[in-house]
Amino acid sequence: MRAHLCSLILVLAVTKVLIVYAHQSSGSFNAAAKDAAVDVLTDQSCTVEVSDLYAIKFKATATAEDITGDVKNADHFRYAEETKLAWEEGKLCADITEEQRKLTQADLIIFQDKKAMLSFTTGSQESMFSADGINGDMNVTLWPLQNGILHYCGFQVLAPQIFWAPSHVPSEARSTMLTSWRTRLHGQFVPQTQNGHYGILTCIELYKVLQNFTW
Repeated sequence: MRAHLCSLILVLAVTKVLIVYAHQSSGSFNAAAKDAAVDVLTDQSCTVEVSDLYAIKFKATATAEDITGDVKNADHFRYAEETKLAWEEGKLCADITEEQRKLTQADLIIFQDKKAMLSFTTGSQESMFSADGINGDMNVTLWPLQNGILHYCGFQVLAPQIFWAPSHVPSEARSTMLTSWRTRLHGQFVPQTQNGHYGILTCIELYKVLQNFTW
């Protein structure tokens, strides 16, 4: 129910847009990418709302504090079971309820008829996220989040926007990254062919990726 993302997840709509943003520095490249999204989407007559998780001090850990009142089994607390019951009874804590409200009101969440797209920076070059790179294949890294969470919850997952190692490139290259991001945002988020490029893979495709690893 809670997710701690060291970047931002864009939740987009044709008319209503929610940007869930998670970075502590207003001078970061992530902040610049968020600002670019706000500018471009506002220009396209979208209503844009930003949930700044650091600013609102959103608690990333999943604990019994997420439930108001008594839990069903305090002696053997099971988070998934207890929060499901709390949701049904309207007993989830205020910050989770508020973020759920924002998600529900968004027309298009970059979730079917709602779409999800990750937008984030990396600390390493793209080559270091290959099958034989030091960080491993990015497809494998993103699989649990894009498929196990977003796709499982009914989102149509778009290919992510990955800004490779912006802190290690010249300012001109960072400007080019933002220009490319703005251009993509103007593209109305037409679903892209993702297989093989950091998108949702089939189980067979993921298996083929894993076969390239030296364990």
